[in-house]
Amino acid sequence: MNQENSERLARHQSPYSLLEKVGRVLWSVCEATLFRWSWPTWFGYRAWLLRRFGAAVDPKANFRRTVRTTCPWNLTVGPDTSIGDHARLYCLGPVTMGKRVTVSQYSHICAGSHDHTDPDMPLIRSPIVLNDDVWVAADAFVGPGVTAQEGALLGARGCAFKDLDAWTVYGGNPAKTLKNRPRHVV
Repeated sequence: MNQENSERLARHQSPYSLLEKVGRVLWSVCEATLFRWSWPTWFGYRAWLLRRFGAAVDPKANFRRTVRTTCPWNLTVGPDTSIGDHARLYCLGPVTMGKRVTVSQYSHICAGSHDHTDPDMPLIRSPIVLNDDVWVAADAFVGPGVTAQEGALLGARGCAFKDLDAWTVYGGNPAKTLKNRPRHVV
């Protein structure tokens, strides 16, 4: 093998270890059967399944059975957090959700991207943090590297590519500040 072929091969190696590849296949089978076919109110069971695959999910977290999770071992979820129907948790990098977080139906939490400045477009696994009392409303998108401070609200179909301030309502694409959100006392 010549130098050029060797360099090309090195550039096109998978960013995933063999263990991650096996884990992704096993989780895909589990998610498509045991997770998806579970009774609608079996939230504790689905949290238990996620923990079997390395997720740090509080037993009191609620995952709807249509939630799609990639790489659950990169997921941390606090108590009383709810993930709505058809939400997508793309946990290529760490995704952390605090207490009482709501991720509404069809929302997409995306902790992975590619370096567009590099011709090889290597994978970037940037963490996402949704602190306590954050609400990501229906069909919204949270991009890699975003931190939503306590009580931030990203409105329906909003797209967050930058950090969200505490107790502030955001909307639009890209998300812009709309107004303050009243603080909840818990």
